[in-house]
Amino acid sequence: MLNWIDQFFGLQENGTTFKREVIAGLIGFFTVVYIIAVNALILSEAGMPLEAAIIATIAASVFGCLLMGFWGNAPILLVPGMGINALFSYTMVQSMGLSWQEALAVVFVSGLIFVVIAFTRFSSMLSVAVPHSLKEAITVGLGLFLMLIGLEKGGVIEKGSSSILALGSFGEPQVLATILTFLVAIILFIRNVPGNFLITIVVGTIIASLFGLIDVSQESTSTLSSADAFSVLGALSFESVLSMTFWVAVFSLTMVIVFENIGLVHGQVTFINRPDRFKKAFQATSISAMTSGVFGTSPTVASVESAAGMAAGGRTGLTTITAGMLFLGAAFFIPMIKLIPNSAIAPILIIIGGLMVQNIRNLDMKDLSESFPALFIVVMIPFTYSIADGMAIGFILYPILKVAIGKWKEVTPTLYVIAGLFLMNFVFHVIG
Repeated sequence: MLNWIDQFFGLQENGTTFKREVIAGLIGFFTVVYIIAVNALILSEAGMPLEAAIIATIAASVFGCLLMGFWGNAPILLVPGMGINALFSYTMVQSMGLSWQEALAVVFVSGLIFVVIAFTRFSSMLSVAVPHSLKEAITVGLGLFLMLIGLEKGGVIEKGSSSILALGSFGEPQVLATILTFLVAIILFIRNVPGNFLITIVVGTIIASLFGLIDVSQESTSTLSSADAFSVLGALSFESVLSMTFWVAVFSLTMVIVFENIGLVHGQVTFINRPDRFKKAFQATSISAMTSGVFGTSPTVASVESAAGMAAGGRTGLTTITAGMLFLGAAFFIPMIKLIPNSAIAPILIIIGGLMVQNIRNLDMKDLSESFPALFIVVMIPFTYSIADGMAIGFILYPILKVAIGKWKEVTPTLYVIAGLFLMNFVFHVIG
């Protein structure tokens, strides 16, 4: 059995062992397992039943990890992406007016387009078409958006009476619990403690219970019926498929998942010195993203936390399969996951957002025709509370500035088309 595993995954040729791969999978899992609670809570903001969102998150993660393990044979964990789940709940549902069932259809169609791109030459075409500054700006804007959501969920900021935003009351139990949990989270993270986010959730839940913020009644921990647990499975709706809103959402989501995964997968296979795995790993990522809509969650992505397993020696898909099986076991702890309060989740959103914001150092601030469109994306995503609108403004401004200074040849034809589509969307909104 071990000989077959060695041959299938190429353990010896990649300088690793069965034991090392399993340990790497364990470490990777405990680094990213927080996503079950965080993603489900964000999806519930779109109107999904929390319990079903938990099941959907687990199912998509199990499928994604197993697919990556067997097809991609790379230690890359596929789980619902932070930032993208915010796009799903806060932009596509709350801002654009789609139902969560219709938003799941958007996920499926975007994933289908992603699959076409991943299995053809379109991936390289798109990567070349969109300038580096705009790609980095999307990541930074998503980071600020996550920080804003985290601060809001924790009650640290709220709607102001004489301003758009104001500080929350530091005398409120939720705010105090969030602040204390954040201090624990940031200290554990900076000290690089293994499983820091998981520890944060446990400690944060205990802190919240001390402040009386957790309902431990029988109703809150009751067992799910199978109908409730799988109510989002296959619930996608194509009722609005002919509307402009649906296709604007598809376009925006496709842009985000394609460019984010191109960067993530490329960086991760380079980190383990296995660039030959990029093609199949990228393909596995696209299929997993498409099926996320069927499972009932926002798209999966190549998680940043995969680096934890890689740092522990993970080099093949066996690492990912180990993590996938552990995700399957997490389904037995749903009643406990339901107890996790916002004050335990908010600090994680703030820290992850802060990590994404650091990409701003990659922007070229000397060239204003590059930096201004990028900065507009960065600020307009959180200011408009819409990832799609924030992206649109930056993508429209970029070719305008290039044409204005006589550098129109630096803009690819593909980008002119993308900017035109974004502009048409705004025009259609104006004329109704």
